[in-house]
Amino acid sequence: MSTHPSRTGGRLSPLAREQRLWGWVFLSPWLIGFVAFTALPIVASLVFSFTDFKLTSPEDVSFVGLGNYRRLFVDPLVKVSLGVTFKFALISLPIAVVLPVALASLLDSKWLVGKPLFRTLFYMPYVVPVVSAIFIWQGVLNNSSGWLNRILRSSGVLGPNWLDDVNWIYPALVIIGLWGLGNAFLITLASMQAVPTAYYEAALVDGAGPFARFRHITLPMISPVVFYNLVLSIIGLMRYFEVPFILSNGTGRPGSSTMFFNIHFYKTSFVFFDMGYGSALAWLLFGVTMVLTGLLFYSARYWVFYAGGERG
Repeated sequence: MSTHPSRTGGRLSPLAREQRLWGWVFLSPWLIGFVAFTALPIVASLVFSFTDFKLTSPEDVSFVGLGNYRRLFVDPLVKVSLGVTFKFALISLPIAVVLPVALASLLDSKWLVGKPLFRTLFYMPYVVPVVSAIFIWQGVLNNSSGWLNRILRSSGVLGPNWLDDVNWIYPALVIIGLWGLGNAFLITLASMQAVPTAYYEAALVDGAGPFARFRHITLPMISPVVFYNLVLSIIGLMRYFEVPFILSNGTGRPGSSTMFFNIHFYKTSFVFFDMGYGSALAWLLFGVTMVLTGLLFYSARYWVFYAGGERG
Protein backbone atom coordinates (compact mmCIF):
# COMPACT_ATOMS: atom_id res chain seq x y z
CA MET A 1 0.00 0.00 0.00
CA SER A 2 1.42 3.39 -1.01
CA THR A 3 2.25 5.77 1.84
CA HIS A 4 2.36 8.82 -0.45
CA PRO A 5 -1.08 10.34 -1.18
CA SER A 6 -0.05 11.34 -4.72
CA ARG A 7 1.24 7.89 -5.65
CA THR A 8 -0.67 4.77 -6.53
CA GLY A 9 1.29 1.55 -6.79
CA GLY A 10 4.58 3.45 -6.82
CA ARG A 11 3.43 5.64 -9.73
CA LEU A 12 2.27 9.25 -9.73
CA SER A 13 -1.46 9.78 -9.70
CA PRO A 14 -3.09 11.69 -12.59
CA LEU A 15 -3.53 14.76 -10.36
CA ALA A 16 0.14 14.71 -9.34
CA ARG A 17 1.25 14.33 -12.97
CA GLU A 18 -0.94 17.28 -13.96
CA GLN A 19 0.48 19.41 -11.13
CA ARG A 20 4.03 18.53 -12.13
CA LEU A 21 3.27 19.35 -15.77
CA TRP A 22 1.85 22.77 -14.87
CA GLY A 23 4.86 23.38 -12.63
CA TRP A 24 7.17 22.90 -15.61
CA VAL A 25 4.90 25.09 -17.76
CA PHE A 26 5.16 27.99 -15.30
CA LEU A 27 8.92 27.46 -14.96
CA SER A 28 9.47 27.29 -18.71
CA PRO A 29 9.81 31.09 -19.35
CA TRP A 30 12.59 31.31 -16.78
CA LEU A 31 14.23 28.11 -18.03
CA ILE A 32 14.12 29.29 -21.64
CA GLY A 33 15.54 32.68 -20.65
CA PHE A 34 18.27 31.09 -18.54
CA VAL A 35 19.34 28.70 -21.31
CA ALA A 36 19.16 31.32 -24.08
CA PHE A 37 20.69 34.31 -22.29
CA THR A 38 22.94 32.77 -19.63
CA ALA A 39 23.88 29.12 -20.15
CA LEU A 40 24.46 29.22 -23.92
CA PRO A 41 26.51 32.48 -23.81
CA ILE A 42 28.68 31.00 -21.06
CA VAL A 43 29.35 27.87 -23.11
CA ALA A 44 29.88 29.94 -26.27
CA SER A 45 32.40 32.23 -24.55
CA LEU A 46 34.34 29.21 -23.31
CA VAL A 47 34.45 27.80 -26.86
CA PHE A 48 35.41 31.19 -28.33
CA SER A 49 38.28 31.53 -25.87
CA PHE A 50 40.06 28.70 -27.70
CA THR A 51 39.63 30.34 -31.11
CA ASP A 52 40.67 33.50 -32.94
CA PHE A 53 37.03 34.43 -33.59
CA LYS A 54 36.55 38.02 -34.75
CA LEU A 55 33.21 39.68 -35.39
CA THR A 56 34.55 41.37 -38.52
CA SER A 57 35.43 38.04 -40.16
CA PRO A 58 33.47 35.23 -38.49
CA GLU A 59 34.04 32.93 -41.45
CA ASP A 60 37.81 32.87 -40.82
CA VAL A 61 37.60 31.47 -37.29
CA SER A 62 40.16 28.81 -36.39
CA PHE A 63 41.14 26.86 -33.30
CA VAL A 64 44.16 28.31 -31.46
CA GLY A 65 44.14 26.14 -28.34
CA LEU A 66 45.63 27.94 -25.35
CA GLY A 67 46.98 30.77 -27.48
CA ASN A 68 44.58 33.36 -26.08
CA TYR A 69 45.40 32.35 -22.51
CA ARG A 70 49.14 32.56 -23.19
CA ARG A 71 48.51 36.01 -24.62
CA LEU A 72 47.11 37.09 -21.25
CA PHE A 73 50.59 36.84 -19.72
CA VAL A 74 52.22 39.12 -22.31
CA ASP A 75 49.45 41.69 -22.70
CA PRO A 76 50.60 44.82 -20.80
CA LEU A 77 47.03 46.11 -20.54
CA VAL A 78 46.04 43.03 -18.51
CA LYS A 79 48.59 43.92 -15.86
CA VAL A 80 47.62 47.61 -15.94
CA SER A 81 43.86 46.98 -15.79
CA LEU A 82 44.11 44.38 -13.03
CA GLY A 83 46.36 46.75 -11.08
CA VAL A 84 43.85 49.59 -11.45
CA THR A 85 40.98 47.32 -10.40
CA PHE A 86 42.76 45.98 -7.31
CA LYS A 87 44.06 49.41 -6.31
CA PHE A 88 40.58 50.87 -6.41
CA ALA A 89 39.24 47.82 -4.55
CA LEU A 90 41.72 48.34 -1.71
CA ILE A 91 40.54 51.95 -1.38
CA SER A 92 36.79 51.52 -1.79
CA LEU A 93 36.10 48.10 -0.27
CA PRO A 94 36.72 49.06 3.39
CA ILE A 95 34.48 52.12 2.92
CA ALA A 96 31.74 50.04 1.26
CA VAL A 97 31.72 47.68 4.26
CA VAL A 98 32.30 50.06 7.17
CA LEU A 99 30.07 52.98 6.13
CA PRO A 100 26.77 51.02 5.99
CA VAL A 101 27.53 49.66 9.47
CA ALA A 102 28.30 53.16 10.76
CA LEU A 103 25.15 54.67 9.24
CA ALA A 104 23.01 51.80 10.49
CA SER A 105 24.44 52.23 13.99
CA LEU A 106 23.60 55.92 13.86
CA LEU A 107 20.00 55.31 12.78
CA ASP A 108 19.61 52.48 15.28
CA SER A 109 20.38 54.83 18.16
CA LYS A 110 17.49 55.92 20.36
CA TRP A 111 18.34 59.62 20.50
CA LEU A 112 18.13 60.31 16.74
CA VAL A 113 14.87 61.89 15.58
CA GLY A 114 13.40 61.67 12.08
CA LYS A 115 14.61 58.15 11.39
CA PRO A 116 12.04 57.38 8.64
CA LEU A 117 13.14 60.51 6.78
CA PHE A 118 16.82 59.55 6.99
CA ARG A 119 16.09 55.99 5.87
CA THR A 120 14.25 57.33 2.82
CA LEU A 121 16.98 59.83 1.99
CA PHE A 122 19.73 57.23 2.25
CA TYR A 123 17.86 54.74 0.06
CA MET A 124 16.52 57.09 -2.63
CA PRO A 125 19.83 57.41 -4.54
CA TYR A 126 19.89 53.62 -4.94
CA VAL A 127 16.83 53.73 -7.20
CA VAL A 128 18.19 56.50 -9.44
CA PRO A 129 19.31 55.14 -12.86
CA VAL A 130 23.06 54.62 -12.93
CA VAL A 131 23.74 56.69 -16.06
CA SER A 132 21.69 59.62 -14.78
CA ALA A 133 23.50 59.53 -11.43
CA ILE A 134 26.90 59.51 -13.16
CA PHE A 135 26.02 62.57 -15.24
CA ILE A 136 24.83 64.33 -12.08
CA TRP A 137 28.09 63.57 -10.30
CA GLN A 138 30.08 64.62 -13.35
CA GLY A 139 28.55 68.05 -12.94
CA VAL A 140 28.95 68.09 -9.16
CA LEU A 141 32.66 67.23 -9.39
CA ASN A 142 33.42 69.54 -12.28
CA ASN A 143 36.60 71.48 -11.62
CA SER A 144 35.26 74.93 -12.49
CA SER A 145 31.48 74.81 -12.21
CA GLY A 146 30.85 71.94 -9.79
CA TRP A 147 29.15 72.98 -6.56
CA LEU A 148 31.56 70.93 -4.44
CA ASN A 149 34.52 73.02 -5.56
CA ARG A 150 32.42 76.16 -5.29
CA ILE A 151 31.78 75.38 -1.63
CA LEU A 152 35.51 74.78 -1.11
CA ARG A 153 36.41 78.07 -2.83
CA SER A 154 33.88 79.96 -0.70
CA SER A 155 35.75 78.58 2.32
CA GLY A 156 39.09 79.76 0.96
CA VAL A 157 40.20 76.29 -0.24
CA LEU A 158 41.16 75.63 -3.84
CA GLY A 159 39.26 72.53 -4.87
CA PRO A 160 41.09 69.73 -6.71
CA ASN A 161 40.53 68.69 -10.29
CA TRP A 162 38.53 65.64 -9.26
CA LEU A 163 38.02 63.93 -12.60
CA ASP A 164 41.25 64.84 -14.45
CA ASP A 165 43.88 64.42 -11.75
CA VAL A 166 45.49 61.02 -11.17
CA ASN A 167 45.77 61.77 -7.46
CA TRP A 168 42.08 62.63 -7.06
CA ILE A 169 40.24 60.36 -9.48
CA TYR A 170 39.94 57.48 -6.99
CA PRO A 171 38.53 59.68 -4.21
CA ALA A 172 36.07 60.99 -6.81
CA LEU A 173 35.05 57.44 -7.77
CA VAL A 174 34.63 56.56 -4.09
CA ILE A 175 32.39 59.61 -3.56
CA ILE A 176 30.28 58.56 -6.53
CA GLY A 177 30.14 55.02 -5.14
CA LEU A 178 28.75 56.26 -1.84
CA TRP A 179 25.66 57.28 -3.81
CA GLY A 180 24.62 53.63 -4.14
CA LEU A 181 25.14 52.30 -0.60
CA GLY A 182 21.49 52.64 0.37
CA ASN A 183 20.66 48.98 -0.14
CA ALA A 184 23.57 47.73 1.99
CA PHE A 185 22.69 50.31 4.62
CA LEU A 186 19.05 49.20 4.91
CA ILE A 187 19.97 45.51 5.09
CA THR A 188 22.49 46.24 7.84
CA LEU A 189 19.99 48.40 9.72
CA ALA A 190 17.38 45.63 9.56
CA SER A 191 19.86 43.10 10.94
CA MET A 192 20.78 45.44 13.80
CA GLN A 193 17.16 45.95 14.73
CA ALA A 194 16.68 42.17 14.76
CA VAL A 195 19.29 41.66 17.51
CA PRO A 196 17.41 40.52 20.66
CA THR A 197 17.31 43.31 23.24
CA ALA A 198 17.83 40.72 25.99
CA TYR A 199 21.49 40.51 25.00
CA TYR A 200 21.97 44.25 25.49
CA GLU A 201 20.08 44.21 28.79
CA ALA A 202 22.29 41.39 30.08
CA ALA A 203 25.40 43.30 28.97
CA LEU A 204 24.18 46.43 30.80
CA VAL A 205 23.73 44.42 33.97
CA ASP A 206 27.33 43.22 33.60
CA GLY A 207 28.49 46.83 33.24
CA ALA A 208 29.38 46.73 29.51
CA GLY A 209 29.72 50.13 27.85
CA PRO A 210 28.48 51.13 24.36
CA PHE A 211 31.69 50.11 22.62
CA ALA A 212 31.83 46.75 24.37
CA ARG A 213 28.17 46.06 23.50
CA PHE A 214 28.80 46.95 19.88
CA ARG A 215 31.94 44.83 19.65
CA HIS A 216 30.75 41.73 21.50
CA ILE A 217 27.04 41.71 20.63
CA THR A 218 26.17 43.85 17.60
CA LEU A 219 29.09 42.94 15.34
CA PRO A 220 28.87 39.16 15.86
CA MET A 221 25.09 39.22 15.42
CA ILE A 222 25.23 41.20 12.16
CA SER A 223 28.35 39.44 10.82
CA PRO A 224 26.33 37.35 8.29
CA VAL A 225 24.97 40.56 6.78
CA VAL A 226 28.43 42.15 6.75
CA PHE A 227 29.70 39.03 5.01
CA TYR A 228 26.85 39.25 2.48
CA ASN A 229 27.62 42.92 1.74
CA LEU A 230 31.32 42.11 1.45
CA VAL A 231 30.69 39.36 -1.11
CA LEU A 232 28.44 41.62 -3.18
CA SER A 233 30.98 44.45 -2.97
CA ILE A 234 33.80 42.24 -4.26
CA ILE A 235 31.67 40.97 -7.12
CA GLY A 236 30.57 44.53 -7.90
CA LEU A 237 34.18 45.74 -7.97
CA MET A 238 35.18 42.92 -10.31
CA ARG A 239 32.43 44.04 -12.72
CA TYR A 240 32.99 47.77 -12.20
CA PHE A 241 32.43 49.40 -15.57
CA GLU A 242 29.70 52.01 -15.99
CA VAL A 243 31.16 54.84 -13.91
CA PRO A 244 34.72 54.96 -15.33
CA PHE A 245 33.50 54.24 -18.85
CA ILE A 246 31.05 57.15 -18.89
CA LEU A 247 33.43 59.54 -17.15
CA SER A 248 36.37 58.87 -19.49
CA ASN A 249 34.53 57.46 -22.52
CA GLY A 250 36.64 54.33 -22.14
CA THR A 251 39.95 56.12 -22.69
CA GLY A 252 41.28 55.39 -19.19
CA ARG A 253 42.12 59.01 -18.51
CA PRO A 254 43.65 60.53 -16.56
CA GLY A 255 46.86 58.61 -17.17
CA SER A 256 45.24 55.16 -17.53
CA SER A 257 44.08 55.42 -13.91
CA THR A 258 40.53 54.44 -14.93
CA MET A 259 41.51 51.63 -17.30
CA PHE A 260 39.64 49.04 -15.27
CA PHE A 261 39.72 45.42 -16.36
CA ASN A 262 36.16 45.49 -17.67
CA ILE A 263 36.96 48.46 -19.88
CA HIS A 264 39.88 46.54 -21.36
CA PHE A 265 37.56 43.57 -21.90
CA TYR A 266 34.88 45.76 -23.49
CA LYS A 267 37.27 47.49 -25.88
CA THR A 268 38.88 44.21 -26.89
CA SER A 269 35.55 42.52 -27.59
CA PHE A 270 33.29 45.29 -28.87
CA VAL A 271 35.65 47.95 -30.21
CA PHE A 272 38.37 45.81 -31.77
CA PHE A 273 35.92 42.88 -32.21
CA ASP A 274 38.46 40.31 -31.00
CA MET A 275 35.90 38.02 -29.40
CA GLY A 276 38.28 35.09 -29.00
CA TYR A 277 40.74 37.00 -26.84
CA GLY A 278 37.88 38.91 -25.20
CA SER A 279 36.38 35.60 -24.08
CA ALA A 280 39.71 34.62 -22.54
CA LEU A 281 39.73 37.95 -20.67
CA ALA A 282 36.22 37.22 -19.40
CA TRP A 283 37.23 33.81 -18.11
CA LEU A 284 40.30 35.30 -16.44
CA LEU A 285 38.04 37.76 -14.62
CA PHE A 286 35.71 34.91 -13.68
CA GLY A 287 38.64 32.95 -12.26
CA VAL A 288 39.91 35.92 -10.24
CA THR A 289 36.42 36.55 -8.86
CA MET A 290 36.00 32.90 -7.91
CA VAL A 291 39.35 32.86 -6.11
CA LEU A 292 38.57 36.03 -4.15
CA THR A 293 35.09 34.90 -3.14
CA GLY A 294 36.43 31.43 -2.31
CA LEU A 295 39.02 32.97 0.03
CA LEU A 296 36.30 35.10 1.57
CA PHE A 297 34.07 32.09 2.19
CA TYR A 298 37.04 30.25 3.69
CA SER A 299 37.73 33.15 6.05
CA ALA A 300 34.07 33.26 7.09
CA ARG A 301 34.55 30.35 9.49
CA TYR A 302 36.72 32.58 11.67
CA TRP A 303 34.55 35.69 11.96
CA VAL A 304 30.97 35.03 10.76
CA PHE A 305 28.55 33.84 13.43
CA TYR A 306 25.10 32.42 12.73
CA ALA A 307 22.09 31.73 14.93
CA GLY A 308 22.84 29.18 17.61
CA GLY A 309 26.42 30.40 18.01
CA GLU A 310 28.00 28.35 15.22
CA ARG A 311 30.55 29.97 12.97
CA GLY A 312 30.43 30.18 9.22
